[in-house]
Amino acid sequence: MGDILIKNVMLVDALGERGPVDVLIGEGRILSLEGGEAQRVIEGKGRFLAPGFLDLHAHLREPGQEVKEDLATGLRAAVRGGYTDLVSMPNTNPPVDTPEAVRALRKKAQALGLARLYPAAALTQGQEGKTLTEAGLLKEAGAPLLTDDGHTNEDAGVLAAGLLGAAAFGLPVAVHAEDASLRRGGVMNDGPLADLLGLPGNPPEAEAARVARDLEVLRYALRRGQARPHLHVQHLSTRRALELVREAKRAGLPVTAEATPHHLTLTEEALRGFDPLFKVAPPLRAGEDVEALIEGLLDGTLDAVATDHAPHTQAEKEMDLLRAPFGIPSLEVAFPLLYTELYRKRGFPLKRLVELFTDGPRKVLGLPPLHLEVGAEASLVLLDPKEHPVDPKAFASKARFSPWAGWVLEGWPVLTLVEGRIVHEALE
Repeated sequence: MGDILIKNVMLVDALGERGPVDVLIGEGRILSLEGGEAQRVIEGKGRFLAPGFLDLHAHLREPGQEVKEDLATGLRAAVRGGYTDLVSMPNTNPPVDTPEAVRALRKKAQALGLARLYPAAALTQGQEGKTLTEAGLLKEAGAPLLTDDGHTNEDAGVLAAGLLGAAAFGLPVAVHAEDASLRRGGVMNDGPLADLLGLPGNPPEAEAARVARDLEVLRYALRRGQARPHLHVQHLSTRRALELVREAKRAGLPVTAEATPHHLTLTEEALRGFDPLFKVAPPLRAGEDVEALIEGLLDGTLDAVATDHAPHTQAEKEMDLLRAPFGIPSLEVAFPLLYTELYRKRGFPLKRLVELFTDGPRKVLGLPPLHLEVGAEASLVLLDPKEHPVDPKAFASKARFSPWAGWVLEGWPVLTLVEGRIVHEALE
């Protein structure tokens, strides 16, 4: 006898859509797709079952910034968003730059019993961009990648050495690709609208210039190293930078890239009201950049959707646009947002959308694909097409604000399982 039987449910993963089937779950795995006896029966008619999502890029703020978020609230937000696995960024206080810090986060997350946490570690000590951390020890402790995210890697030589060092242990190096000297104090996309509003602009060339440099650094590391390096470009936001990554992939360079829900659904026009809710780094771009990113999702230039979940206090986000911090919380709405805006409204292939939340990010980390078949791990999410509005006041995250507040979305996760164990339930 199984633990759970989900009846009459459609399956969707990177292999496609199929069903309806009766999914029997037990012993942490999918036991059958043809039904069977179970302790609990859940009606899946009209719903989709998908592999659990993996977020490559989330800020959980622990240690040191728990007033904004902590592991408990962040991982609870994750499972409510359908995420069974999550990579946390190391730009905390102090930064996560030692094996001991990685182990401490993993141990605490395991005790919470929510989403599985993979704490990314800093590429350089203190994220100061100078002295490399111990890649091998960090990998052994459980870090899935190295990154100084939250900071830009200004020293190309340090980045090159970091790529070479990480490659020896099979670790990707993720970069916030932005030239700080071009960005300066920009708070929104540089262009006619920023000029009209009198706000300092962050030019798209700042991203493209740094992506171009980092790809050349990768080319050098590939030529000089014995192990194959892996560069991962975070929160890519511009058409030109996307083109550079596309060209690099065609040339065979080992580069991957991600895009965020906000860069796929919002444009710089949102800043017309001077609302700091829409202040992010990199900034919201022009409509042509959004269209280019969506095309990049389709053609494989972009490997994953990553949230860049960046919680702040309400008081911080209510400051004026120049002083407010960058960042949007999005773990709980990322999938329904793109299910609605891309799949429902634009006909974006559902299997590709699910792949960008599952096999895509898993491949970046070197993890095997997770498909819905007998014997597969039962880390799953049940998605409901019923419409519900975004209500930030009901978020599990401490950051109870959202640029999508009031948007009516479909495709909400109503059940999330990690290895067959229910970690989120919102069945009606």
